[in-house]
Amino acid sequence: MGVLEGRTAAVTGGGRGIGRGHCLHLAQQGAAVLVNDIDFEAAGAVCDEIIEQGGRAAVNTSDISTRDGARYLVAQCVEEFGALHALINNAGNAHDRSFLKMTDDEFMSVVRVHQGGTFMCSQEAALRMREQGTGGAIVNTVSAAHFGNFGQTNYAGSKGAIASMTYTWALELARYGIRVNAISPAGTTRMSATYKGADGREIEMPFIDPTENGAAVAFLCSDHASGISGQIFGTGNGRMAILEHPRYGASVERAGGWSTQDLVDEFEEHFKAKLEPIGIMKNPYPFHDGIKPPGALDT
Repeated sequence: MGVLEGRTAAVTGGGRGIGRGHCLHLAQQGAAVLVNDIDFEAAGAVCDEIIEQGGRAAVNTSDISTRDGARYLVAQCVEEFGALHALINNAGNAHDRSFLKMTDDEFMSVVRVHQGGTFMCSQEAALRMREQGTGGAIVNTVSAAHFGNFGQTNYAGSKGAIASMTYTWALELARYGIRVNAISPAGTTRMSATYKGADGREIEMPFIDPTENGAAVAFLCSDHASGISGQIFGTGNGRMAILEHPRYGASVERAGGWSTQDLVDEFEEHFKAKLEPIGIMKNPYPFHDGIKPPGALDT
């Protein structure tokens, strides 16, 4: 018997890659799974896999970036399986473009799905869980891209927002028995093919099985994780890592406060060597020699 016997779960973007892995692992642990994907055939194929293995599954093709889509996702799960105990926000898209070239449509198309879809689906799910009185689990999806990644203002910004929403919802929803966590998954998918290095050039990445992440999701949805909320875990590729929350680093107190001239005089002594690395690869801080416009002469 699996750790999710008698539970139900809805997975957005469950038709391929990482989302498919979530669906399979949840079903293997006994959950009835609503597989959401705008690609009906892909979602149907995952449902067939689950049913062939003796599980329960149904297809949902809602556009989760709309309120109606989010509302119907939850309603269908309740109609099909009688309740909603877990929501996994996995659906995503990518429209990479360097910041100065990114259009409003490219920016908002990613924000609507990642940030907007996560917000609306989670709100509808939490309202249902509160009404049921059963508590439940919400598992969001972030990315190391929110550390900073070339060409991904829209994607990285959305993932950073989802991380912050995860912390906030964990505080607000605990009173209803609802736990909120997130994963930062590793896996080779259509979206990972867009990854670029710090110089903006494409990088050939080794294959990483995207379905591995589902084991952590199933665990986080189970009673064995009843004491875990407001956390982000790096998953997949053989790892299980806790991502540290943002926090204040180097700090120097000065009686009477810091004036601008104080900072001019003393910043290098107190802070320069402690400036944070930038970007997904966390290379050492690269700008100690200054940032100058093209053609500027060294002085």
